[in-house]
Amino acid sequence: MIPPWFSNALAVAPQEQAIEVDGTRIHFLEWGERTNPGLVLVHGGAAHAHWWSYLAPFFSDKYSVVALDMSGHGDSGWRSEYSRQQWAREVLAVADAADMQRPPMVIGHSLGGMVTIEAAALHGDRIAGAIVIDSPVRRPDPESEEGRGGRAFRSPGVYESLDQALTHFRLVPDQPCDNQFIIDHIARHSLHERESGWTWKFDPAVFRRPMATLHDQLAAVNIRFALLRGDKSIVVPPDTADYMYELLGRSSPVIEIPEAHHHLLLDQPLALVAALRTLLADWHHSLPRGRA
Repeated sequence: MIPPWFSNALAVAPQEQAIEVDGTRIHFLEWGERTNPGLVLVHGGAAHAHWWSYLAPFFSDKYSVVALDMSGHGDSGWRSEYSRQQWAREVLAVADAADMQRPPMVIGHSLGGMVTIEAAALHGDRIAGAIVIDSPVRRPDPESEEGRGGRAFRSPGVYESLDQALTHFRLVPDQPCDNQFIIDHIARHSLHERESGWTWKFDPAVFRRPMATLHDQLAAVNIRFALLRGDKSIVVPPDTADYMYELLGRSSPVIEIPEAHHHLLLDQPLALVAALRTLLADWHHSLPRGRA
């Protein structure tokens, strides 16, 4: 059964926009009034902006909210090469295109969290705060690991029908999730039809080249920062969270979401909303704690 909160959130339809960033079309969704403080949402690897489309309306009464498709994902264009630095430029370009009058908050999940770290380290003067959701600094993101060692992202299948394609959708890394209605929603937005049949929107080349871990970048972050992790996550286990806490000078909160795995947006969406709302509300009136 689909709960009312989910249906009500999707009823708040976003505006669809697109801009060109370094020669490639970047698609994004936009909610709320542009005069409000900005909030930029960044999806994980092989994902897309609609991973946020049922969560963004929970913030759109107080924020100008955008969720982008990074290049090589969703309805954005593909590039010959990809890097976290390039994706970070796309994040900032989308914030500018949404006419955000002051530095926005940036929230990223998994690979998107790593892009958020990169943006915070390189462009901290243009970002008010960064929240990273289950993104490890000690190992590659799980989507890139799958792209190099598994089959799901290296050779995306082509299927005769949408229904057939949907049966092949799976989470990486695999995990339990009781919210099948959310999985169905993101799966449908993960596919498009081509002459050969239905296939996934992401570019497999995104995952073919390893990207360095982010030790130095995380240590260089000097803006408001928080790490959220699932307490059952195998991607950011407690020792990795402790390591990241030390890199941040023990000055940024590390918050565990109960009963959540890596894909917190799917298995504990309302708990995630509550944690994000609490952080953002505090950041609007408190002074940041300096590094030890």
